[in-house]
Amino acid sequence: MAVFTVPNIKLIGIAACVPKQTEDNKNFSLLSENERELFIKTVGIRYRRVAEEGITASDLCFAAAEKLLTDLNWNREEIKILVFITQTPDYLIPNTSSILQEKLKLSKNCLAFDVNLGCSGYVYGLSIVSGLLQNMVGGKALLLVGDISTKTISMQDKSTAPLFSDAGTATALEFALNHDIHFNLQTDGKEFDDIIIPDGGYRNRVSEKSFEVKEYEGGILRNDLAMKLDGLKIFNFALREIAPNINTLLSEKKIEKSSVDYFVFHQANLLMLESVRKKLQIEAEKVPYSLYDYGNTSSATVPLTMLVKLREKLISQKLNLLLSGFGVGLSWGSAYIETENIVCSELIEI
Repeated sequence: MAVFTVPNIKLIGIAACVPKQTEDNKNFSLLSENERELFIKTVGIRYRRVAEEGITASDLCFAAAEKLLTDLNWNREEIKILVFITQTPDYLIPNTSSILQEKLKLSKNCLAFDVNLGCSGYVYGLSIVSGLLQNMVGGKALLLVGDISTKTISMQDKSTAPLFSDAGTATALEFALNHDIHFNLQTDGKEFDDIIIPDGGYRNRVSEKSFEVKEYEGGILRNDLAMKLDGLKIFNFALREIAPNINTLLSEKKIEKSSVDYFVFHQANLLMLESVRKKLQIEAEKVPYSLYDYGNTSSATVPLTMLVKLREKLISQKLNLLLSGFGVGLSWGSAYIETENIVCSELIEI
């Protein structure tokens, strides 16, 4: 396991932006009324935020970043790092982070790049930015994380359509002595096709066949440009890997589980997360959930949950947090971080 510590990094603030458009799974027509009720009860998702046509993940992240920079009153010339984590970029070429660097009016001395990660993206992103930032005394960084996953799914696929939402987030970090972040990151590529969009890359380029709608078991309809998700395999993966990953991090860094104030998980599936929580023997009040109101926002779920469920505590208190992201790749990881009186912007809707 990749267990390591990045010293001298402090999380300063968080902001998030979601689309105004809300869809209610009680109205999801592919499921019967009884199936909808059971889905909301077990999977835990009722409402989903859906970006209008023309709004991208970078637009959501830009709005979050603008709000956060205003609230922080940061000098933009001091921002040396901009990392954008997404699986729904504006273009194949160029990298979207370059576009965001210009839109945010950051210095040309700011390094900027994209990272193609999904559900584990926030935790991985924290490790990437922290690793770069620890060598920049006085440096500041922005981690932008978001996806418009609703554009990657077939609305005739009841295995994915009621799950996914759109969101963008911004996290501000800076070099600060005596502030450490601990990580445990893992990967298992042999199950890469458990969550996949088969066509559209350079392994399987777009062709006429890519647009052919196929019917799968259970009356699911999608083409090869839409996401395929094997829910049972992902459920089993989470039950197999997440608790050991977290326990290893806490054990190797000699952190008592009881000293963690909140465990913030990727918001994938309530039944899955409750199973992981019970496996870890964590009290229910230590595990906040945002998926009822915001669905599965892919890479953005962890910071979004921090903002909408822990905002007042993050602003006013010192907290010990365990963050855990897991999914597409397959890729997963956890981070232990201490925060104190950070800036948490009000949730933005566009």
